[in-house]
Amino acid sequence: MTDGSVFSGAALLGQLPFALLVGAAVVRMQDRSRQLIAAAGAVGLVHALAVSGSGLLAFWWGLLLAASMLLMAMRFIESSRVRFTPEEEAMAKGVFSPLPRPRARHLLDQGFWLTGRDGEVLTREGEDVTHLFYLSDGNAKVLSQGKQVGSIRPGDLIGEVTILTGDRATATVVLDGPARFWCAPASVLRPYVETHSDVRHALERGVTDALRAKLRASNERAAEAGGVAA
Repeated sequence: MTDGSVFSGAALLGQLPFALLVGAAVVRMQDRSRQLIAAAGAVGLVHALAVSGSGLLAFWWGLLLAASMLLMAMRFIESSRVRFTPEEEAMAKGVFSPLPRPRARHLLDQGFWLTGRDGEVLTREGEDVTHLFYLSDGNAKVLSQGKQVGSIRPGDLIGEVTILTGDRATATVVLDGPARFWCAPASVLRPYVETHSDVRHALERGVTDALRAKLRASNERAAEAGGVAA
């Protein structure tokens, strides 16, 4: 028979810190993990002081809270010192928004900014993708077997799938007018992604967002044509 006291308010308050610690262990974002650890320390401290009356538990929960708060303060100070140009800021808040600002700064430093010309080819269908691109300004056409099958707008990544898989380009991407873009060599970025799981997660999110955008565009074209996309 289940003891009802296990589900009392005081008992649940005592169990909550451990649930928060489990959440901190499985969450992908480091900042969110530290927030959950701090919350666990705070709840545990409250329980130790107000319910269990254990000075020893209060000490350890308080130490955990203080340590996590210190780490978050250090991260905040570090982040406040990071500087971006306006176009880098848009990139950091867009496709790389899951990354802490210092990590985004470090990632951006793996590449460089270029100004492209109308008709410049970024990727060629069936060939290795040599760079990851982020289109900051301008537009690009996506061609397959010589026919346009899509378009790329400011804020989109180009080549993010092949950076993760190493596959060859499935389409040709050509600038449709003057453009400004960031690019990073695949030879540099691929091992970087393998080393930094948070960057891989950000790129995977970019792939997911791109697929959703393509699906929306397909549905819009189907609606304009009077049909319904499957």
